[in-house]
Amino acid sequence: MNYTESKIHTGQPEYSKNFWNAMRGREGYYDSLSKGRSAATDTYAMPNSTDNKYMVALEQESLFRKIGTSFKIYGGSYHILAKDCNDIAQWVPEGGMIPIYDGIHDFTVNTVESWKLATFVKLDGEFVHDASFDIENYLIKRLARNFGRSEDSAFINGTGAQMPTGILNPANGAEVALTTDSISYDDVIRLYFSLQPEYRKKATWLMNDETALALRTLKDSTGNYLWRASDDTILGKKVIISEFMPNAESSTKPIAFGDFSYYWVIDRSPITVRTLLEKFATLDQIGYLAFEFLDGKLVRREAVQVIQMNTTDPADTEA
Repeated sequence: MNYTESKIHTGQPEYSKNFWNAMRGREGYYDSLSKGRSAATDTYAMPNSTDNKYMVALEQESLFRKIGTSFKIYGGSYHILAKDCNDIAQWVPEGGMIPIYDGIHDFTVNTVESWKLATFVKLDGEFVHDASFDIENYLIKRLARNFGRSEDSAFINGTGAQMPTGILNPANGAEVALTTDSISYDDVIRLYFSLQPEYRKKATWLMNDETALALRTLKDSTGNYLWRASDDTILGKKVIISEFMPNAESSTKPIAFGDFSYYWVIDRSPITVRTLLEKFATLDQIGYLAFEFLDGKLVRREAVQVIQMNTTDPADTEA
């Protein structure tokens, strides 16, 4: 059964009723959910209305679902095309020849993987069996928070092996604009202008709290702060904080600057969930196992630039 056919069944009121009975640990309901079952993980698709709420919650939790570009490729092609050209309109004099642009080679083919991300949640049976407990709202928020954090970590630091390729990946992530021993006012200016103007229009800064604190103290030769505190911008561009960006230490890339809409988040399957009852029955608890399948990659490396710290010799540190 393909995604479209499954979606028809998971949108039925009866499916929703049976799904939430199953989520409350009641026996005998999984057979009626078979058309929403994932054979790969033996888990079950959420009802359509719940899945919609979950995606809203996930977008609130996941930084890259806000600043990147998200796609749904459920069970479809394993390749996506990224437009990669610099053509512009041209002025043509009266009676002049109209230039013909050949766009055949404008697109770069990107292979899309389907990486599996799993999370596990436990709840006390006392809560789950209480009819007044809003289990739907709780699971939506809890799963969105768990998945959102793991996604952001991978979208920044992912190796591309069994996980998405992060923006800091040395081979397929952002380009290194400059290297430095310690971040200075001039380094930040150089990073800003290393980004091509077309990407600078929608660019933002990305760093962690420790780096942001250091940049807040940087001043130019006349004593003006680099960081504009009134709106948290540097050179007019918004600063975004992520705990998953590294500190400014040996060999790390603590600051990224660019148009992050060129980072693509590709959902390969809707979230699926099932209960685990037997393992926790003696503790009067119910476990929930959930899966996402997705990929992520920067489709234009030049759209994001980073500062890389020089490698520090351990012997120098000890000295």
